[in-house]
Formats: sequence, C-alpha cells, structure tokens
Amino acid sequence: MGSRSAGNVERRSTVSDVSDFEEIRDGDTVWRFERAFLQSNWTCIWGRGCQGILDEPAEHLNQGCCSVGAEIDGDDEARMIDASTAALRPELFQYFAEASDGGVFSTDEHANTRVIDGACIFLNRPGFAGGEGCALHIAALAADESPIDWKPSVCWQLPIRVDWAMRDDGTELAEVRGWRRADWGDEGDTMAWCCTEVPDAFIGSEMVIDSLAEEIEAIVGVAVAVELRRRLAAP
Repeated sequence: MGSRSAGNVERRSTVSDVSDFEEIRDGDTVWRFERAFLQSNWTCIWGRGCQGILDEPAEHLNQGCCSVGAEIDGDDEARMIDASTAALRPELFQYFAEASDGGVFSTDEHANTRVIDGACIFLNRPGFAGGEGCALHIAALAADESPIDWKPSVCWQLPIRVDWAMRDDGTELAEVRGWRRADWGDEGDTMAWCCTEVPDAFIGSEMVIDSLAEEIEAIVGVAVAVELRRRLAAP
C-alpha cells in the first residue's frame, strides 16, 4: 500500500457505482477515487460555523470533530503520539498537567486518546492563551513541521475515508471518498450535522485535490497523487 498510515481505513466490501470513481492501479493496489468529492470545494470551517458532532448544534464550543477521543492506529502510531506529547509545552497545551498526571490515552492498550471536560485531551478550548484547537497541530506548526507527523491519522485524514476490499484476482481495492454520516456508526444517527453532507462547508476557494493535497499524498503515495491530480484537476 502507498499509505503512510491507516487510521482512517476500514477493510470491507465496496459496492459503490464505479462510474462515479476514478481508478488508478499501483502494483497490487487499485485506488478508486470519488470524483465528486475530490473535485468539490469542500473546506474545513472549524471556527467559522462548524456545528460539531454532538447531538445538538454547538458552534460555541468550537470542538469540531474533537468531542470524542481519537482512535489510535496501532502501536507505531501510539509511540508517535507519545513522542509528539513529549514535545508539547504548557504554553501550547491547555491540559499539560492532566497529561503529565494520567497520560493522554484512555486505556492501557493506547487505543484512544482521553476525553477531558467533554472533548479530546489535546483540544485547547476557547480562550486558551496558547491558541484554540488541537495542541498537536499548533505545536507542529510552531516547530515548522507538518501536523501529519504529529497527530493521530484519523484526525489528519478527515474528511477523507479509505475503504479496503480484497478482490478475487489478489489485488486490493482502496476506495477513497468523503466521510459520510453513516461512517460514524450509531453515533452518526444522532449527530446534529455532518459537514460533508451540508452546503455550509462547500465554500472553499479550491478543489479538495488541491486543498488536501498533502493529506492525499500521504495516504496514496506521490506517484498515485500526481496521476490523480493530472486526471481530475481543472484544465
């Protein structure tokens, strides 16, 4: 696989209409990309009208997708999060003391980040002097590094989702598409909104293949990302 990480990856049967997707083969992997989403002008509107993922609209909380702990993709990612946490300083991490006392994971298996005061431990709340938003993201930018190398993969990949399925010919099918309400499981049924299913977030100045170019390349690899952009970019 060309993906750097698989935190937002699920292996299951894929039943999408092939005509809605662009296919690129890379060795034993067939990448299938959802054209409509990747060519859309979706953009993250965190802090600019995002209603969050709670049962009621909660723009004032500025939690975005961080109302639940982030799922960690295996031991390697857990070690990466540990290293990122060790680099955080109190001036950029509101819950530095809580992390020092009880760690940042919710279980000994390091499967999820802790939830503190109703949201992920890494989320700096409104009014925090070091800046609102993900402390890992803020610290990565302060260090002139990519947040992709600091954050759980499920966080930096959203709203991109990858579904995997093994085919009869021995190749794997990787379907890359926009996250949907149903992908949240039962919790999705009661969420106040899903940003990829409402027009509010489709206000970007460029297509997703451009605005999320770094994330797409990290998921699929450079060669596939270049070919994808060649096919889907506006003339």
